[in-house]
Amino acid sequence: MDVKKLKFDALVYIFAVIFILPFLSSNANFHHVMIIFLIYAGLGEAWNIITGFGGQTSFGHAAFFGIGAYSSTILFYKFGVSPWLGMLVGIIISTVISAIVSYPCFRLKGHYFAIATLAVAEIIKQIFISWDYVEGATGISIPIVEESLAAMQFHSSKMPYFLIAFGLFIITVLTARYIENSRMGYYLKAIRESHEAAEALGINTTRYKLYAMMVSAALSATFGTLYAQYILYIDPFMVFTMEVSMKIVLLSVLGGLGNIYGPLIGAAILIPLSEYTRVYLGGTGKGVDLIIFGALIILVACFEPNGILGLLKKGVGKRRGLYARTDA
Repeated sequence: MDVKKLKFDALVYIFAVIFILPFLSSNANFHHVMIIFLIYAGLGEAWNIITGFGGQTSFGHAAFFGIGAYSSTILFYKFGVSPWLGMLVGIIISTVISAIVSYPCFRLKGHYFAIATLAVAEIIKQIFISWDYVEGATGISIPIVEESLAAMQFHSSKMPYFLIAFGLFIITVLTARYIENSRMGYYLKAIRESHEAAEALGINTTRYKLYAMMVSAALSATFGTLYAQYILYIDPFMVFTMEVSMKIVLLSVLGGLGNIYGPLIGAAILIPLSEYTRVYLGGTGKGVDLIIFGALIILVACFEPNGILGLLKKGVGKRRGLYARTDA
């Protein structure tokens, strides 16, 4: 039995199901939920590269998400540059900033690194709040133009946004899968298990952690651009907030770290829960989504630190063991 082929086939089936779902309903709110789901699942996959594979917990990924959103928005708002080019600029800026910021931070380990990434994200947020050129705390309303793929604006239907989100999501998942099965992925996992042992084996730990952070930041920036064009308004309190970073962390932890299916599972639970409680209860959902999600996190942390994916693997293992005993 080829395990890699089975995993890839499962991934193809998941892609097919996600792609088909919006076409089964004409409900605009359902389409909205699917778009947000893909954005956060993609962010979770990007975050998983540095944290799930490399073991370097980042609480500051909202910074790269926000840079992607602001890069395309500013270029479109002030110069009329296509958001697709703005997305490319956001990728470059996020990659450069992640390299500059992460290199000294990688000297820190464990919770010190996590706190450093949180501090960096907050610094970047405060810079954008005080920066008049990007309209500061007031935010930017993106000019509404005739709908087109070039302007990444669609007013008659949400489906084009879904298709773009789906495309970016596939690219992110396949990138994560490629890294996971590459030499870089094995090096990152070695670093995650034991930093000292990895160095003793001759792995340049700083270099590979830096590569992972740069790829993770670049992918996060793409979803920032899509989010900005979808919402048509951004401000620092929307895209640089700690809530964005924590959503990414929590959904990935709930689903299961270090596996490409983990963020998918976590996002499939958190995002519909968050969006539908907001619809039916009004406002921010009165925090019911966070209460339920927090309870799930506690339960999973108590019984299976590897997340829901870990529980599923245990269940399959027990079932196989039961069948083996029955056959004997």
